[in-house]
Amino acid sequence: MPTNIFVSYPTADLDRSKAFYTALGATINPLFTGENAVCLAWDENIYFMMLTRELFATFTDKQVADPATTAQVQSAFTRDSRDDVDMVMEVGLAAGGTEHGPAQDQGFMYCRDLEDPDGNVLSFMYMEPQAAKQGPEAYLAEQA
Repeated sequence: MPTNIFVSYPTADLDRSKAFYTALGATINPLFTGENAVCLAWDENIYFMMLTRELFATFTDKQVADPATTAQVQSAFTRDSRDDVDMVMEVGLAAGGTEHGPAQDQGFMYCRDLEDPDGNVLSFMYMEPQAAKQGPEAYLAEQA
């Protein structure tokens, strides 16, 4: 049985989260979606659970962080090219997100961070396939 990944985020507005994440390409899984949660599928094994702050709080005895002012988790999604990173960022910005800092170009990896309307940060990145196989130091040494 494959491992499924469920990442839960608090949201102040489920409808806004649905619109934002479906614009980025996630699909809604109706089996786990209701008045206090929406399940967003990225592929057959990766899901975001956008939960109302009240429901999210029932899963922990810790204070629920406000993603607009504190960072608790950051999820990164790979893309097939630098252009694909830029394209998904443009879609996210048009859907109500904001760019979180400047693009990061490490030579072997290109990354841009997008804040959803609640302040949760998503990274979209492209890594040179050879750098993924060799590791960044070996790849950069070959490029020099």
